[in-house]
Amino acid sequence: MTNKPVESHLLEAKVSSEELCKGGFLHILRDTVRLPSGKLTTREYVVHPGAVVVVAILDDGRVVLERQYRYPIGRVMIEFPAGKLEVGEDPLLCGQRELLEETGYSATHWAYAGPMHLAIAYSTEVIHVYFARGLSLGERSLDEGEFLDVITATPAELLQWCGEGLVTDAKTLTCTLWLQNVLSNAWSLNWKSSTDQPLAGG
Repeated sequence: MTNKPVESHLLEAKVSSEELCKGGFLHILRDTVRLPSGKLTTREYVVHPGAVVVVAILDDGRVVLERQYRYPIGRVMIEFPAGKLEVGEDPLLCGQRELLEETGYSATHWAYAGPMHLAIAYSTEVIHVYFARGLSLGERSLDEGEFLDVITATPAELLQWCGEGLVTDAKTLTCTLWLQNVLSNAWSLNWKSSTDQPLAGG
């Protein structure tokens, strides 16, 4: 959009907020808000620290993926490597750390694709999408209690898995869209050396 549309008739204003739950990872709030009509209603949502997902591309064009059991849905999922941000952490550094810890890969060049809001109706979570290339394989360093397999696939195989319903993880589906458009040159990336230390999200 070249011109920002008028939004004032859509905005909701917070009147008050109460804490419903605060765990070690997630924080759940219920806010009372005033609608554009003037009426009051409530919004329940999860406060999330944010995360990073990495589309790591090998020299032969294959991408690095993981197979990991996800307890809430009771399934082993195929996903791109990802992890949550620590407080105040640079998303790029988070992506570099998570890729190395989970897969053993480090990369010489990184590109920031953009932010992704995972569940806009009930969560503040923003996932920063990074691409990585110039990969070299070292040793993994999984967190205590973390179990996952590292696999690779060609972009065509990954796309087929998405179409067959084998991949249903939202961030991985979105990253596959990014990957398609990058490989077709429809979307461009600003690649930087890992030693350039670009600003977070830049």
